[in-house]
Amino acid sequence: MEWFWPTLAIVCIVEGLGPLLMPNRWRLYMLQVSQQPSNQLRQVGGILVVVGSVSLFYLLH
Repeated sequence: MEWFWPTLAIVCIVEGLGPLLMPNRWRLYMLQVSQQPSNQLRQVGGILVVVGSVSLFYLLH
């Protein structure tokens, strides 16, 4: 569990770079994402969870 908080901090840093450095472009991107069908967003989210889980598994073992 000692890896959880540092990992969460890195996620916050990475997620915050877009709005910090390019707020107008980030806003347009979020607008485009919000207009996508729910099924497409669900598929992208599922793929990201699987890729992240597999990557984490291989990085930790």
